[in-house]
Amino acid sequence: MSELQRAVDLLRAGELVAFPTETVYGLGADARNADAVGKIFAAKGRPADHPLIVHIPDATQLSQWAIDIPAVAHSLAAAFWPGPLTLILKRAADVPDLVTGGQDTIGLRVPNHPIALELLRHFNGGLAAPSANRFGHISPTTAAHVAEELSDRVALILDGGPCTVGIESTILDLSRGPPEILRPGAIGVEAIARVIGSAPRVLSGAAAPRVSGSLEAHYAPRTPLKLLAGDALPFAVRHAMVANERVAILACMPPAITDERIVWRIAPTDAVGFARELYAHLRDLDAAGCAHIVVQRPPGTELWRAVNDRLRRAAAGSGQT
Repeated sequence: MSELQRAVDLLRAGELVAFPTETVYGLGADARNADAVGKIFAAKGRPADHPLIVHIPDATQLSQWAIDIPAVAHSLAAAFWPGPLTLILKRAADVPDLVTGGQDTIGLRVPNHPIALELLRHFNGGLAAPSANRFGHISPTTAAHVAEELSDRVALILDGGPCTVGIESTILDLSRGPPEILRPGAIGVEAIARVIGSAPRVLSGAAAPRVSGSLEAHYAPRTPLKLLAGDALPFAVRHAMVANERVAILACMPPAITDERIVWRIAPTDAVGFARELYAHLRDLDAAGCAHIVVQRPPGTELWRAVNDRLRRAAAGSGQT
């Protein structure tokens, strides 16, 4: 029996299967099976009112999960699916409440990864699949990351190599009127505007409905994380050396000082590359036994909005805002 067929059989039996997408690895369960979906919450330690995104094989299945689908949803699906865009729509009546966090909406997307797409086509249904990690922690971008956190809580991990996008999908709400971005991702304001004819508003905090990854503190390493401007990094290094502390630094520049107490990782200087490697770097630095992780604050431009969102939440999760 192939790994893919084994995965399908396990999912149909109500078990959890971790699988790769282009964004991060997902922890999948049959979205029609409330008992199976409940296992996701138990495995992650996820609050029951935190909704899940349902992954479907193609846009033709939209009407199986959503009602009152606006025409713009089909335009966006044609432009960006498969891809890192989640659409929030009015839910169909038969969608389990646990999937939607008790809300009247549902998040849907078609992932752009060959293994994920093949799995979904063979399963021929929707898979509820948040990131395959403990709730609030750094999302996994390799199969090894999943195994580190959930190996004893998942029936099977499908290995599809490192994720090519590296951060979670853009979430776009189409359920309440004009489109609104509830979580930034690789598909930004300008790309969406080119399809719908106007720029969507970007919501955050109390103004946004509950969606995946919307908590103020999220994506956080266990090691306290701070964000500093590039010109402040040498001062952070010197302070650590005076205090005789190990410090981990993620920056887009070579090490300012070489010392065994300084664990330095060089990040790509472009937003796409930075995002792709971000979670792997944070996991690596989190395991380095340092007192702090210091990340060079990226530019505050639209291109870096999604990266800055993840770093801000990671710092909040460390109590370092």
